[in-house]
Amino acid sequence: MSDDASARRPPSIRDVARLADVSHQTVSRVLNNHPSIRPETRDRVLEAMETLHYVPNRAARALVTSRSQTIGILAASSTMYGPASSIASIEAAARARGYWVSTANIDSSNPQSITDGLAHLMAQSVEGLVVIAPQVRVVRALAAQQLDIPYVTLQSTDLDPDHTLSVDQIAGARLATKHLISLGHRHIYHIAGPQDWIEAEARMRGFLEEMGANDAPITPPILGDWSANFGYYAGSELLRVRDFTAIFAANDQMALGLMHAIRDEGLDVPRDISIVGFDDIPEAAHFWPPLTTVRQDFPELGRRAVELLLGPAEDSGGAQTPTTITPELVVRGSAGPAQRL
Repeated sequence: MSDDASARRPPSIRDVARLADVSHQTVSRVLNNHPSIRPETRDRVLEAMETLHYVPNRAARALVTSRSQTIGILAASSTMYGPASSIASIEAAARARGYWVSTANIDSSNPQSITDGLAHLMAQSVEGLVVIAPQVRVVRALAAQQLDIPYVTLQSTDLDPDHTLSVDQIAGARLATKHLISLGHRHIYHIAGPQDWIEAEARMRGFLEEMGANDAPITPPILGDWSANFGYYAGSELLRVRDFTAIFAANDQMALGLMHAIRDEGLDVPRDISIVGFDDIPEAAHFWPPLTTVRQDFPELGRRAVELLLGPAEDSGGAQTPTTITPELVVRGSAGPAQRL
């Protein structure tokens, strides 16, 4: 960037950090009056801000009102249906309480991206934080930050139980698997989500628990990537042997790919092979046949997340907010009675 361009753009938090010879996380902590900052460090940062005429708008308002009326969302994979739906539901719930939402999208595989995303949100003086990054490494990185604002993570994990809100993924997977078993299926495959995804691990665990509880033969789950393309590839490979009568897919997109592969082999769903998905994306009811799947109540998830951060709404009667949501099996046309192998 040229000197002229640098002169024209407003100073950033990193400019302040360079001038004060501190990290940008330290500048963020000064902006948020973090108690761990030494007085001499605070003075140096404030002097750099004054020299550069750096005044972040949201932080400036917060200094006057002591409130930013903003909730932060730290999100990974926000283009996928589940995270995107969670963000939309949180935004709607926050607006109903008079709050705005600021979202920082991160690369969950990059520890620095996680730190930078948090610093970006803290610089806006967010009053609470929702984390929609369902990977184990993100939860661990978050715990290391020692946040001094309320936060909630949207995932079913025992890594940070005091800050967790989730749909019961294990129960949902058991519902899906139990439905197939009730239709007479014994030879059932599971196409799982990616390794390190908390939801994928929980759904896999639910599948294995339900199969074990019914003494059904268990084959190792196949690790996928959430995409319809992977579902199609996995289906094509599995049909080379065809030693199964049903498949439980860990999300609806992979289920769609499976159905495509089955149809390309000249087979029928559910006459020859039954399929159950997970999520209940809006298009699931319009697959052919319409997909039996597990529905997650994303609007309720958003409402509870905001309530956990801000406290109960005035019309709630002050009841404690449950931190686990029970999913629902939606029975459509993609699963039917088992056929003999």
